[in-house]
Amino acid sequence: MTTLAAGPPQPSPLVVRSVAISDPGPLVRLLPQDDPVAWVRRGEGLVGWGEAARIDTRGAGRFADAEDWWARLSAGAVVRDEVDVPGSGLVAFGSFAFGDDPGESVLVVPEVVVGRRRDTWWVTTIGSSLSNTTAPEPTSGPAAPEVVFADGALSGAEWESVVADAVRRIESGDLQKVVLARDLVAESGAPVDVRWPLSRLVDTYPTCWTFHVGGLFGATPEMLVRRERGLVTSRVLAGTIRRTGDDEHDLALAGKLARSSKDLEEHEYAVRSVADALAPHCTSTNVPESPFVLHLPNVMHLATDVTGVVSDSTTSLGLAAALHPSAAVGGTPTAAAVDLINEIEGMDRGRYAGPVGWIDACGDGEWGIALRSAEVQGSRVRLFAGCGIVAGSDPEAELAESQAKFVPVRDALGT
Repeated sequence: MTTLAAGPPQPSPLVVRSVAISDPGPLVRLLPQDDPVAWVRRGEGLVGWGEAARIDTRGAGRFADAEDWWARLSAGAVVRDEVDVPGSGLVAFGSFAFGDDPGESVLVVPEVVVGRRRDTWWVTTIGSSLSNTTAPEPTSGPAAPEVVFADGALSGAEWESVVADAVRRIESGDLQKVVLARDLVAESGAPVDVRWPLSRLVDTYPTCWTFHVGGLFGATPEMLVRRERGLVTSRVLAGTIRRTGDDEHDLALAGKLARSSKDLEEHEYAVRSVADALAPHCTSTNVPESPFVLHLPNVMHLATDVTGVVSDSTTSLGLAAALHPSAAVGGTPTAAAVDLINEIEGMDRGRYAGPVGWIDACGDGEWGIALRSAEVQGSRVRLFAGCGIVAGSDPEAELAESQAKFVPVRDALGT
C-alpha cells in the first residue's frame, strides 16, 4: 500500500487499468469482508476493496490536505482506461468529518474497483504494477448480526430538552435554524459484517446512495454535489414527514408537507445556502422556484435539485468542501448554528453528516451527505439521525422524526 503524506517524498506511481467485463451480478454481492468500499444506487455505482493508497486527514485543513494529496497522486499515475465512463480509471473513496475538531477523515484508493454505468460493467485494478483484470466472483453471503439497541449520548427525553433550548435561542433571534442530531447504539456479541446492512439498504432504498467508507455506512437520499464533465448538481432535502404505509393517507400527508410553512421555511434556508456556495464556481445556476416531494419507504422530504455549469477548475471534492456544512445539516447562519451544535448537542458527530463519496483523476465525482448512516467498530454500531429546528418546532414531533430517520439502518441490522 502507498501512503502519501502531505509533502515530499513522492511514492512510486500507481499503475491503473480499467477493462470492460460482463455483468458480474449485484455490485454489493461482490464485496469481500475485509476493506470494502461502496457507492451504489439503483444497481449502478462503484464497489471496491483493498488499499493501494490512503491518506488520513484531520482538522480544519482536512479537505485541502486531501485535495493536495489526490492532485499529486493522480498526476503521477499511469492510467490505461479502456472504458472511459464516469467512475472508470483512477478513483478514490472518501468520508469527511462534520466538524473541524478533531475532524478525522479519510480518502482511500482501493486495489480493485468494480463499476456499473447503465449497461456497461468494468473492473479497475490499481497498484505498483499492471495486474490481471478478470471479472470478480460473488463472495459468500454475510451473516446477520444479533444486536441490542440502547440510547446513545442522550435519552429521548434529554434530547427533547435540547431541542426546546434550541427553539428558545431561535425565537430570541440568536439564529434562524439549527440541525440537531442524536445517536443510538447497537451492540452485538460478535463483529458486525458491514456487508449485511449494505445489502439490505441497497434492496430496501434503491433510490438512495448506499455507501461504505472507513467504517461509516448508510443510505443517503441527499446528493451534496455531483460534478460530471462540466455540469454540477446538488440535491437539497429539508422538511420531513413520516409515512404511514397507507398510500391515500400518505398522499394527503405529502400535500400537507408541501404547504407547511415551517417545513418550507426550513427548506428555503437549505436551498439558499447551497445556491450561494455554488455561485462563485458556476455559471447558469438553476434553482427551481418550488420544491418537490421525494417519497422514500419510511419518510417523505421536500427536495430541490440545484444545477449549474462549472466555471473554474474546482474539483468535486473542492465543491463539497465549499458546500459543507449546508443549512440542511448545520443551520442558518452557519457559524452560529455550528457553535450552538457544539454547545448543546452533547455528542461528537464524527463523520455523520459530512461529505461521503468518490472522486476521479479529472476531479469529477459524487459526494453525498452521510445521512441515514452509522459507524461500525467491531461489535458496536453507532446510528445517527438529525432534524432541522426552526421557530415553532415541537420537541416531541422532532423526536418522532428522528426515530423515523433511524429506521433505515436499524431495520438493515435486523434479520
